[in-house]
Amino acid sequence: MTEPILPQLKPTLMKDRVSIIFIEKGTLDVLDGAFVVVDKNGVRTHIPVGGVACIMLEPGTRVSHAAVTLASRVGCLLVWIGDGGVRLYASGQPGGARADRLLYQAKIALDDDARLKVVRKMYAMRFKEAPPEKRSIEQLRGIEGVRVRKMYELLAKQYSVSWKTRNYDYDEWGSGDISNRCLSSATACLYGICEAAILAAGYAPAVGFIHTGKPQSFVYDIADVFKFETVVPVAFRIASKNPKEPERDVRLACRDAFRQSRLLNRIIPAIEEILAAGGMEKPKAHEEAVPMAIPNKEGIGDAGHRG
Repeated sequence: MTEPILPQLKPTLMKDRVSIIFIEKGTLDVLDGAFVVVDKNGVRTHIPVGGVACIMLEPGTRVSHAAVTLASRVGCLLVWIGDGGVRLYASGQPGGARADRLLYQAKIALDDDARLKVVRKMYAMRFKEAPPEKRSIEQLRGIEGVRVRKMYELLAKQYSVSWKTRNYDYDEWGSGDISNRCLSSATACLYGICEAAILAAGYAPAVGFIHTGKPQSFVYDIADVFKFETVVPVAFRIASKNPKEPERDVRLACRDAFRQSRLLNRIIPAIEEILAAGGMEKPKAHEEAVPMAIPNKEGIGDAGHRG
């Protein structure tokens, strides 16, 4: 049997992908070997799923089994969100966590000294200065909260936006002020690509260090490191314009900000640096460990399709 002329296809690296795509209405499916969104009139819109880090699905979407399978194989995270990005309901793992990295992450989280070192590293990366000495995680969390509230106030003043406090009602989304609506949509965008990067690197979203006890605790930890240099200024800038569709405008602006800051190129190295601060040796990968995505061993199309 002769060797194939073309090399085996490999998943696109996370850092080289488009950050996020939002789908508001339609059915996500695989038709004729292509990953598409089909609207109510049967019109297909092709999505280059292998080059996207995260697809955010709003309440007007449906997803086929074939679409979920293909997204998993190429390492694209599917995230089910509320209208306007009000909340994140669920996500699908792109390839699954790596056992060696999951155990490494959990070992650090379960060691009090190592966990404190990681939290201090997150603080230093977020605020660009070393945290106060001899402080517990609870004390650092309190100091962080005060600084975050002050940063919200300063940014609101910078963009001439009315600001009281970070507050919104999940059940009455439209009742929130425009600043909080913009911030919620912006952070949902950031959470999506952070979770995609965490899963792609083989770690567990639920095993956090500052945040704990939630399905996305580590997502919140990592997102907080980048939040005020990326999405929060975007949210206040959009809010200052008092747009008719603030959530949509925020999503588009966040997409541009992620591309300009090359955020996907930075998240995984930041995760490695943060966990390394715990001072524990990183285990070697098991010989049977899988990469971030599982390439197709068989072609997904007919004889006329490559792969």
